[in-house]
Amino acid sequence: MSQNQETRSSGILLHITSLPSKFGVGDFGPSAFEFVDLLKQAGQTHWQILPINPTSFGNSPYSCTSAFAISPLFVSPEFMIRDGFLEEGELEVDVECSPHHVQYSPVLNFKISLLTKSYTRFSRRVDKNEYEKFCIANSYWLEDFCLFTVLKNHFGGHSWSEWPEGVKKRNTVERYLERMGELVDQEKYFQFVLFRQWSELQKYCRDNEIRIFGDVALYVNHDSADVWAHPEFFKLDQEMNPVVVAGVPPDYFSATGQRWGNPVFDWNVLRENDYLWWLKRLKHSLNLFDLVRIDHFRGFLAAWEIPASDSTAENGRWQECPGVEFFSRLLKEFESIPVVAEDLGVITQDVKDAMLQFGFSGMKLLIFAFDGDISQNPYSPDNHVKNCILYTGTHDCNTVRGWFEEELGDEAKVKLENILGKKVEASTAAEEMIILAMRSIADTVILPMQDVLGLGSDARMNCPGIAENNWEWRLLPGQWSNDDAEKLAALTKAHGRC
Repeated sequence: MSQNQETRSSGILLHITSLPSKFGVGDFGPSAFEFVDLLKQAGQTHWQILPINPTSFGNSPYSCTSAFAISPLFVSPEFMIRDGFLEEGELEVDVECSPHHVQYSPVLNFKISLLTKSYTRFSRRVDKNEYEKFCIANSYWLEDFCLFTVLKNHFGGHSWSEWPEGVKKRNTVERYLERMGELVDQEKYFQFVLFRQWSELQKYCRDNEIRIFGDVALYVNHDSADVWAHPEFFKLDQEMNPVVVAGVPPDYFSATGQRWGNPVFDWNVLRENDYLWWLKRLKHSLNLFDLVRIDHFRGFLAAWEIPASDSTAENGRWQECPGVEFFSRLLKEFESIPVVAEDLGVITQDVKDAMLQFGFSGMKLLIFAFDGDISQNPYSPDNHVKNCILYTGTHDCNTVRGWFEEELGDEAKVKLENILGKKVEASTAAEEMIILAMRSIADTVILPMQDVLGLGSDARMNCPGIAENNWEWRLLPGQWSNDDAEKLAALTKAHGRC
């Protein structure tokens, strides 16, 4: 058993959309609370989720219209009825809800229709004290996001950069606010209900000693309330279009690199503004979550800037960013920063130095451990470090069983079996990899729910580079049973991670 037992822990990665629910998508309702109960029974400490912001295209939680708001997808109809926001008779499910896959568009429309019905009743209330307090406490983002949402609907869903000049550059927004004030208030109400339900789930997790492990994407979408409200913080031209966009350079995996298309931060302007936007963003995230993973952490130290007119990432260049200065500024606000750096791929020395300076944990993926020279492979069990988050795989990877069946080469399979000291079959691969992860000296182990259940590639959450059928997988009711939770609890306890 590890000498570091007091810090050893484990948890499960399961996005909220993947929870069981009779309304077509996992939400902040009863099944989320039942999942927390199972986490506790299984001896787990962490529940890792993906971003919960409103998605803009492709259903990706990493492509959002706001870095602050919560998606209406997550509202619980049951709790709206329980709390008096809806009547039983108003809960008419007019969409076909698959228990296996999230059907985003019809389910989102259904949830918005419920919120709209409930607003009609709420608007007639005399006592709105709780709502008004929420609006004041969140005014630094709420007004802009709600007006942005109303205007986007008004202009037929077009990107804000295509809106009339006065609205695009915010010179005539007051005129629209006067005309559409009621719709803006309705959007504020939607967020009030969502944050109210989230706070209840958050409290339940804390009462049961479950830490919520959230996720923050470094970059934001150009077509977002954040860029529309604060264009000065991004490298845009006179027409408010990006001059350069984010991505990563060509590498072993892609000869042309990756062009993500997000606008790049103008760190000089952010510095002049005392990093206020980023301070608010991280404070907001740390109010929602106990621990935060920052996707593409390297971007705080250097950004790969690609000319916006280019269709590939080949002609980009590295631009230094003041990450160390920014995190030093953040430490004036917090005694410590509970941040996990997504440091997968090629990581430069300056990134390693910054992580060491601020004590940020990195990530290691066990399915990467069997490539090349194992003695030099940083993901190999012998090369793990304590201050890291160890995963069997992530939401962007195949499940362990799918990886074993479809991707693991013969040479890598021999290395895996040599480390385990036994033959491995597809049916046992996930269990063996979980045991291997639990043995690690890594302080924290996170297991995707699909690997806990030993599921194949049809349960994969996301396949990067492929636009269709991602983010849709769902856990079926009863699929993770009490017996399964007890089995994981025994394994967790045996490796000193309870």
